[in-house]
Amino acid sequence: MLDAGIKAQLKTYLEKLVDPIELVASLDDGAKSGEMRALLEDIASLSGKVSLSEQGADSRRPSFTIGKKGEPARIAFAGLPMGHEFTSLILALLQASGYAPKISEAQIGQIKSLAGEYRFETYVSLTCHNCPDVVQALNTMAALNPNVRHVMIDGALNQAEVEARQIMAVPSVWLNGEPFDDGRMTLEAILAKVDTGAAEREAGKLSGKVSFDVLVVGGGPAGAAAAVYAARKGIRTGLLAERFGGQVMDTLAIENLISVPHTDGPKLGRALEEHVKEYDVDIMNLQQAEALVPGHGGNDHEIRLKNGATLKSKTVIISTGARWRELNVPGEQEYRGKGVAYCPHCDGPLFKGKRVAVVGGGNSGVEAAIDLAGIVGHVTLLEFADALRADAVLQKKLHSLPNVTVITSAQTTEVNGAEGKVSGLTYTDRATGQPKTLALEGVFIQIGLLPNTDWLRGTINLSRFGEIEVNARGETSVPGVFAAGDCTTVPYKQIIIAMGEGSKASLSAFDYLIRSGTSIT
Repeated sequence: MLDAGIKAQLKTYLEKLVDPIELVASLDDGAKSGEMRALLEDIASLSGKVSLSEQGADSRRPSFTIGKKGEPARIAFAGLPMGHEFTSLILALLQASGYAPKISEAQIGQIKSLAGEYRFETYVSLTCHNCPDVVQALNTMAALNPNVRHVMIDGALNQAEVEARQIMAVPSVWLNGEPFDDGRMTLEAILAKVDTGAAEREAGKLSGKVSFDVLVVGGGPAGAAAAVYAARKGIRTGLLAERFGGQVMDTLAIENLISVPHTDGPKLGRALEEHVKEYDVDIMNLQQAEALVPGHGGNDHEIRLKNGATLKSKTVIISTGARWRELNVPGEQEYRGKGVAYCPHCDGPLFKGKRVAVVGGGNSGVEAAIDLAGIVGHVTLLEFADALRADAVLQKKLHSLPNVTVITSAQTTEVNGAEGKVSGLTYTDRATGQPKTLALEGVFIQIGLLPNTDWLRGTINLSRFGEIEVNARGETSVPGVFAAGDCTTVPYKQIIIAMGEGSKASLSAFDYLIRSGTSIT
């Protein structure tokens, strides 16, 4: 199952096992069970601390559990944890043996103190780059707390179950038989949701913080660069992020970050966070800004958070990035996660052999249609304009595919549904004015981005597109408040540009502190 190189690497990892563990497999006569048997035999052959049994009685086949020898197993995989999930498997093997996870002592204590029973099920696709974060977080919780159990379920191998629960987006997490949440989640986010008193405790801690010299709002490329540049000046720096990494975490191949020939979004997001952590930066993750209160008469600026906390700072750098633009048509929100999707790489495998539409004829839309064409039964691409806007090379590839239909001059007006999931899409033919309907099981929306600046309206000057107006120094209409990245009027929304703009805004903030005579902490 595993080649010699991977076996050698895995053997090295297995040398770190603390206590003996047992793999218990539930198999049948299918080809996938054969692959799982081969994988588990390979693992067991690499360490004397790993034993294998095929006496599992789980109804999901193939599947296997990982647990300490002689104890009930709390971690399971209903599917082959390969591809993006191979790291999840390695970490599960180590942590089930008693190997300490690389999380904070506070998080370990929070996990161990959870009372009650938690039976988590996570539906994934092996091409999903967001799923491993969720799987690994829940496996860590299961390894640390006897009250927590978790199983990763490959949706492609458990189609009947996926259809019965109407799961049309991954990762999809269920808790004790009920929907818990969808999409990428960090360990922090999961704990905040299950530990009901955590948000209130966190709000109190945040409000008690001493005022910052520079407070960066946003944890994407621009925010990370701004935080690094500020911290290197030796001033008190804070970084507030709703999700560290931002929109980058939803990006797959990145091949235009100069000096880095190839990387992917999650890898870059982790690298950004690790770089910021090299410096004395107070990182406040999973926190959403709700309002900016500009300082007057020498008072510090305030950032009010959704959880009720308030942070103060002498200067602020806003780098809140952008989000997927929505169609804003009937049915879009109702069927989000039930056929309406925004990430073809993550959710595409759930539509294997089915009919889907891609709305948007730019590069992202055409790339999505090309990717989906290799998985689904048929793709219909709809573009509002009378011609596609994607690069010529992409259009050539698209038109060469036999299971793709392109419709231009099409204004999507409604996402239709039945029995709780997408059943079709209605659009208007702009050339004739006639409404038309497509029978579909999925709709992938790829129409660009919107700046995350709604919380700033009425406080700071925004363009008609909602972007923060900045000058060449990153200054906004409010003295002492700067902005950088995709949320601003700076053209060309690119990672490398956002990094440069974040650095520039940070240098401008430092210059402002010096020239204004403000005392620096």
